[in-house]
Amino acid sequence: MKRFLSTMTLALACLPMFLCRPIQAGAASGIVVMHFDLSRHDRDQEVKLWIPYPVSSAYQEIGSVRVSGDYAESALYADAVFQNPILYARWPGGSDSRHLTLSFTARRQEVRKDHLPRRERPWNKVDFSRWLGPTSLGPVDGQVAELAARITRGKKGVAAKARAIYDWTCENMYRDPKTIGCGKGDVCRLLKSPGGKCTDIHSVFVALCRAAGVPAREIFGIRLGKEPVEDITGWQHCWAEFYLPGFGWVPVDPADVRKLMLKKKLGPGDPETRRLREYFWGGWDAFRIRLALGRDIYLSPRQQGPPLNTFGYPYAEVNGNPLDFYAPSAFAYRFTAFRTDENGLARTDDRTVALLREQVPGLVIVEPLTADVKPELPPERNRLVVLNSGTEEAQTALAEAKRILASGYEKVLVNVHDLSKTEH
Repeated sequence: MKRFLSTMTLALACLPMFLCRPIQAGAASGIVVMHFDLSRHDRDQEVKLWIPYPVSSAYQEIGSVRVSGDYAESALYADAVFQNPILYARWPGGSDSRHLTLSFTARRQEVRKDHLPRRERPWNKVDFSRWLGPTSLGPVDGQVAELAARITRGKKGVAAKARAIYDWTCENMYRDPKTIGCGKGDVCRLLKSPGGKCTDIHSVFVALCRAAGVPAREIFGIRLGKEPVEDITGWQHCWAEFYLPGFGWVPVDPADVRKLMLKKKLGPGDPETRRLREYFWGGWDAFRIRLALGRDIYLSPRQQGPPLNTFGYPYAEVNGNPLDFYAPSAFAYRFTAFRTDENGLARTDDRTVALLREQVPGLVIVEPLTADVKPELPPERNRLVVLNSGTEEAQTALAEAKRILASGYEKVLVNVHDLSKTEH
């Protein structure tokens, strides 16, 4: 029986005027397209897919969400413990094709909380028991508790203890580029061999904080690109925050300190290293999208595999067997980010447009573009629109893109190509 392509429009967290405001200093914005292709698995197998679903929060706005695919069923859920939003899809046995595309706009603010109060208010640790307890890979007793006690000896108050642990993490952990993905965050192993990536470094920070009586947690997400078009398939990132009573959650990112030290070949005493350490104590840059938090996660609907260590990556099962989400080529997914300017306008190129034609059902392509003919667009304003033009029509394309954005569409790409390169 032929299965018709279904399209689901999700209104959750959609903001109609999302990209109509000017971009402020310390902000980043873009369009993200996530495409999944699980068709290579045998057609008689049932396939299930869970995707960490972005929503608006204090520091980010998500809008113009559109989900398209040939799934048999799809819906939004949340896990029972951490309330992480989850986009779920299922393809029954007998499916010849298994595609899903999620696209959205994202606007993220830089976070700065570096002026912390000197006096801390009374608080009840019971209220933060979830962020003070152990996880399967992050114990808070034994050697972790002993190390936390040594690091924070003589420190009074939550902020002082957290700062001591942050400084120790920056000085003793290091980034190991050979680590797969973001790392597993196996704290006991990392205390013996302190090299890893972002999840590793922040798992150590969080475990030490909790052992010292400081509520702390990891946040999982993906980075936004800084170039006009970026393949961000492998750009998952983990960062952290701790809770300061009477003030709120305080951002930290010692993993980015160590990453930039490695990238810029900085030593511990370099002035740039000191600047980075001060910036990421109480600060996050704007080029990141929050997706999930928590460890040891049971998804909804419940997965057949064990609890997820983290939920920063998509997760899928074929006949109940988990796929390796660290291998997007085998899993077959691709994430593309388009950076938008102060007008909400994004640019693209011929190669990316060719990919979008394959990946995005309902993609609106406007070509050829002329000054005297206005394109007819579909009423669904969360559709992705691409304006193709040659160099001579570039100004017409830009003007038309601004007109389309002003009419309420939020995902508009302009592709100006040199037609002479294709002429013979």
